[in-house]
Amino acid sequence: MIGLIHYLVVGAILFTLGVLGIFLNRKNLIVLLMAIELILLSVNINLVAFSSYLGDLVGQVFAMFVLTVAAGEAAIGLAILVIYFRGRGSISVDDVNRMKG
Repeated sequence: MIGLIHYLVVGAILFTLGVLGIFLNRKNLIVLLMAIELILLSVNINLVAFSSYLGDLVGQVFAMFVLTVAAGEAAIGLAILVIYFRGRGSISVDDVNRMKG
């Protein structure tokens, strides 16, 4: 039987992978955005797991709001990257750090 601890372990693994993706890869912005999405996904797994365990729907509703914000963040982030790539020709993090003004 799959219990609460199994979902928490999966959420912890996803969260760790997301944090490692942010710290280990600082060159590619798309990988950074995917790592942030992994972190948000792990939070959603924990919200739904605790919501189901406690028999309350508040965690599941809140997870839907987090998914909505994550989808908006991904769409706007990718749109900014496309516009930046058209202007500079590169999406390297080092080039973005040089932006001033």
